[in-house]
Amino acid sequence: MKFWPLIKLLPEKTNFRFVAFARYAAILSVVAVLGSLFAALYPLKPPCGGLHCGIDFQGGTVLEMSTAPQAVDIAKARATLEAMNLGDVQLQTVGSPSSAAVRFQTPEGASASATVDNVKAALTRALGQVTFQRADVVGPKVSGELFQAGLMALGLAIGLMLVYIWFRFELQFGIGAVVALFHDVILTFGIIALFNFEFNLTTVAAILTIIGYSMNDTVVVFDRLRENLRKYKRMPLKEVIDLSINETLSRTIITGLTAVLALGGLAIFGGPTLFGMSLILMFGIAIGTYSSIYVAAPVILLWGVKRSDEEAQPLKPADARG
Repeated sequence: MKFWPLIKLLPEKTNFRFVAFARYAAILSVVAVLGSLFAALYPLKPPCGGLHCGIDFQGGTVLEMSTAPQAVDIAKARATLEAMNLGDVQLQTVGSPSSAAVRFQTPEGASASATVDNVKAALTRALGQVTFQRADVVGPKVSGELFQAGLMALGLAIGLMLVYIWFRFELQFGIGAVVALFHDVILTFGIIALFNFEFNLTTVAAILTIIGYSMNDTVVVFDRLRENLRKYKRMPLKEVIDLSINETLSRTIITGLTAVLALGGLAIFGGPTLFGMSLILMFGIAIGTYSSIYVAAPVILLWGVKRSDEEAQPLKPADARG
């Protein structure tokens, strides 16, 4: 077990020249952002453009049912509904194993009431004795309000992040962080459109999580950059940026891999409902790490930064007295 734990295989100190490739990374990021915007917006058709809208944003029907005293056979019910061409189908237990909520879309040109009757008949044939409690239709107005609320949540999160970084560091740090956040969010929308993942409230929650992870990683790099700017007053800015990224690289890799491993298990064993969200989060972690290095930090290099006249204070040993 010479090489266990594997974390010991990571070098204790790296000396990569990240800033030297910043120009090429910028070109790659601009192309990826433009492509993601096109994929997410085209065609310009409400409410979601090029995204695959779920019931939350497109509207549909919510049907509650019970198979008491037996538990609902979720797999059989899902297979029955997916064979009926009902668009995005969501099925989950509610309260007890014998109760479930079904959400589906009404096919274009079909009657909502007739579709509900067909669904009830199909579920009864597949599951046996079924009791249906209620059926609610989510109309276009409600779904439109949810879509606007989701976009407002994303915009508010990015705005609050800018204020936080501005107060903690300097304005140019905040601008770099927000540019990186927009970069991450747009590329995430692009990957959702590319792989035709469902865009619903769960997806919005995943994007908000990506924003939080990306900001956390960016703050770690910026905090070390601020310390090194005070410590190495005569070192060129690009070298200070490279040094700061290298000093936080092992922490970034360990944190990212840990999260990806957890999400990998969720994608494999979480079922179809969580599969898409898990992949979106895994992509977001990777792109958030990239943006901290090749988007947020290079913005600082372009903008410039005011170096404090305060000398760096050496850390005292833990057992120091006085």
